Amino acid sequence: MIHLIDYGVGNIQAFLNCFKRLGIDTTRADSVESLNGATHLILPGVGAFDNAMRLFNYSGLRDTVENLVLIEKIPVLGICVGMQMLATSSEEGNLVGLNWIPGTVRSFSSNPLSRSLPMPHMGWNDITVHHEHVLLNNIGLAPKFYFLHSYYYDCADKKHVAASTQYGFDFDCIVSNENIYGIQCHPEKSHSYGSLLLKNFSEI
Repeated sequence: MIHLIDYGVGNIQAFLNCFKRLGIDTTRADSVESLNGATHLILPGVGAFDNAMRLFNYSGLRDTVENLVLIEKIPVLGICVGMQMLATSSEEGNLVGLNWIPGTVRSFSSNPLSRSLPMPHMGWNDITVHHEHVLLNNIGLAPKFYFLHSYYYDCADKKHVAASTQYGFDFDCIVSNENIYGIQCHPEKSHSYGSLLLKNFSEI
């Protein structure tokens, strides 16, 4: 059973609808008790990094989620700001990230290669797959996903980068480390490519 972590940020209903169309059992987890029986976790997120981290830290869920992910090794997928929360820190705020996949979340506006481009980075974009990856099984040669963000993940160890996207420069858009996965795009808005990625995650 996939458990969507509901800590007050993220379009939970959109993911519930998406998984329902795929015929995959999914439930909302907004308490420690509701995490019982989880085989997969999804950490969604929208908005600002500090706000998302603050809400997660005070949700009462973090300790249990970390035990499930780091000790029991249950697969977890961070999406959009949920992916950025996997990092060590963010230029968007002052709070410490989860540091599950070490890296820094950086601003496009502070990078000379992208600062003149429209912000946020919004719309459909190709991704470049770096190597075979379970999330990208049967995804095809030129997958396109929908993006909406002004900050990007800069992975500390590039061996954890499965795919990148070009926006003035190549930035890390899919990262993973053991049972921990992160994607910057919005799979719930990415039609068949996004549905296939979510299906692949459910089969890990």
